[in-house]
Amino acid sequence: MAEQGSRSSRIRATGRRRVERGKGRRAVTVAAWSAAGLVLAGGCGLGYVYTTLNGNIDSVDINAQLRDDDRPRDVDNGSLDILVLGSDTRAGANGEYGRDEGAARSDTAMILHVYEGHKKASVVSVPRDTIIERPDCTDRAGAAVPGQRKAMFNTAYEVGGPACAVRTVEKMSGIRMDHYVEVDFTGFKKLIDELGGVEITTTEPIKDPSSHLDLAAGPHTLTGEQALGLVRTRKGVGDGSDLGRIQLQQAFMKAFIEQARSVGVFTSPKKLWDIADTATKAIRPDSELDSVKELADFAGGLGKLGADDVEMITLPVRYDPADLNRVIPLQAQSQQVWTALRADLPIPASATEDTAKGRADGVVKQGHGGPE
Repeated sequence: MAEQGSRSSRIRATGRRRVERGKGRRAVTVAAWSAAGLVLAGGCGLGYVYTTLNGNIDSVDINAQLRDDDRPRDVDNGSLDILVLGSDTRAGANGEYGRDEGAARSDTAMILHVYEGHKKASVVSVPRDTIIERPDCTDRAGAAVPGQRKAMFNTAYEVGGPACAVRTVEKMSGIRMDHYVEVDFTGFKKLIDELGGVEITTTEPIKDPSSHLDLAAGPHTLTGEQALGLVRTRKGVGDGSDLGRIQLQQAFMKAFIEQARSVGVFTSPKKLWDIADTATKAIRPDSELDSVKELADFAGGLGKLGADDVEMITLPVRYDPADLNRVIPLQAQSQQVWTALRADLPIPASATEDTAKGRADGVVKQGHGGPE
């Protein structure tokens, strides 16, 4: 995703967020579409809608937890940079997906760059097992958390919560995050079900008991449970790697975006309400997106993006020779990615050449047998 324009054309958030994963990964798009519809509802005098939905939103104040003088410069060029995280907590209703160990990690991480004009975007998926240098942070209680020279990327959220995840991404990329959005397992499932499912076609069977997934080759309209299984599966397809899972996630997100655009939220007040109510409960945004009005304004910058307008890549990495279950960023190619996004330019094709990849590309296509 990328940038340029006047500050007035951009939702200004000196900190972050927001995306993201739960499964912040795709829910931010539905939340944006739902919020856009709320503008119409509010214009019809349905003020109670705002009061009720505002009460659903649980936000986090990223700016208050990060020192402004220790963050990348806030570039005023009309672009938006958003960190979208999915948290893999097993607490509460998410317990069916594993044992609650008292901590959550960022199961999915996407950096969304919306270019100046908000007609194009790029997504950079960061593998959760990427070995990075984690900066000093503070945890949710304000206690100091020392940095670590070689840490897995997803431990930043585990030890320091959303603010530490944002700080880590900003240190990696040199890009200031404007927003942060997070979604959990159960919220993600409910959003898919409210949408009426998501249409995909699988080119080979996918079966993974650990993620409750059993799909034959062919067309499917995924329920929320099946969609969650698809974006979580590693062993059911390809080489069983996290990189393969990211390929499935990105293919699913393309289908999800188109499905969200096709649902008649503007023609059905009940559908609008159901999706908006579910979305505002499912996401945890930064404090600058903590009202229906702010989400609606934010949606105005995302609502016109279709699947073909969004380029998706994985951070350029190689397998760690010391542990093939881990990956290491390719510094020169990663810098190509960050340099392009800082300049609000498309990511060059050379940035993703000869990088480690999974083996799930093409296994999932959007729609029921139509073009990908």
